[in-house]
Amino acid sequence: MDLTIILIGLLGLAVGILVAALVLRSRTGGQEDQRDDQRFGELAGRMAQLAESSAAQQARIAERLQTQERTLAKALDQRLTDFSKRVGDNLDKSSKESQTTLTDLRERLAVIDRAQRNITELSSQVVTLQEVLSNKQARGAFGEIQLHDIVEAVLPPSAYSFQATLSNNKRADCLLQLPNPPGSIAIDSKFPLESYEAIRTASSEAEVLQARRTFSTDVRKHVRDIAERYIIPGETAESALMFLPSEAVYAELHAHCRPVVEESYKARVWIVSPTTLMATLNTVRAVLKDVRLREQANAIQSEIAKMVKDVERLDDRVEKLQRHFGQAGEDLRQIRISTEKITRRGERIVELELEESQAEATDIEPPRPRLVSD
Repeated sequence: MDLTIILIGLLGLAVGILVAALVLRSRTGGQEDQRDDQRFGELAGRMAQLAESSAAQQARIAERLQTQERTLAKALDQRLTDFSKRVGDNLDKSSKESQTTLTDLRERLAVIDRAQRNITELSSQVVTLQEVLSNKQARGAFGEIQLHDIVEAVLPPSAYSFQATLSNNKRADCLLQLPNPPGSIAIDSKFPLESYEAIRTASSEAEVLQARRTFSTDVRKHVRDIAERYIIPGETAESALMFLPSEAVYAELHAHCRPVVEESYKARVWIVSPTTLMATLNTVRAVLKDVRLREQANAIQSEIAKMVKDVERLDDRVEKLQRHFGQAGEDLRQIRISTEKITRRGERIVELELEESQAEATDIEPPRPRLVSD
């Protein structure tokens, strides 16, 4: 393309020179006309050669440009095909990845939705539990149910009774029926929750200290009430149990209200949580087993005495059997002696028959045998 522009420029330059020559010729005239005609002819010939070579070169350039254009078009088509294939593959891959991502996203959204529903249900249950625990009567029923489940899981039915009325007309939530000592043990399942909730919701250190003092006072009063109501000399044991159906309340009491716990020891009211109550009831079950074993000790001794007599009779019978075996052995020995005598006599008889047969063969009278008594 650049070469074509150059050729066109050269042609324009030649035309300009030719026009200038004609103008100059018209001005000079005369003798120089021949020389100018000659020069003009030469210039025209050169211009014709130059035009022919320019046309041939332009044709070659055009052919070369067409070849390059075809090659370039083919290369562009190949690259465009490859690019289209890569774009298609990337689009397919992206589509699959997007579909997989959307599927995972839908599954995760479904899981989140289920978790959200569970959280909503749990929130409603927590609200219901808070409503239950905020009511003293409902809170007492909650503690009684938990106490009921723990006692039933550990002890046999004969070892306890619920809502048992004592001689002072006080009703214990649970009465462990143990033999003397130690005697029956009462369990109370009520607990002071309002002051504990005040500790949890306190926003400053001063409010926490005040709530803990109130909590200590409530627990101390409850301990005294249990000692007065459920420890009856001659009827119950010298101690009682205060059941806290919350491990958190139990931990708060032992961590920050140690004087109250020590006062409960002096009042012989043992404060237990679900975990420590389970351990206590397992100890009670072991005590009941020991008591039952002691109650059955006389029966066991009687049975052992009968078994000793049976062993003595067995020994007598074995002795008799041994004597029978001894007598049988003696009889067998006597039988063997008799068989040996019979065998010897038979041998003698056979020897006599042999001697008689030999005497007959030699005509010699055989000697008479001499019988010897055994």
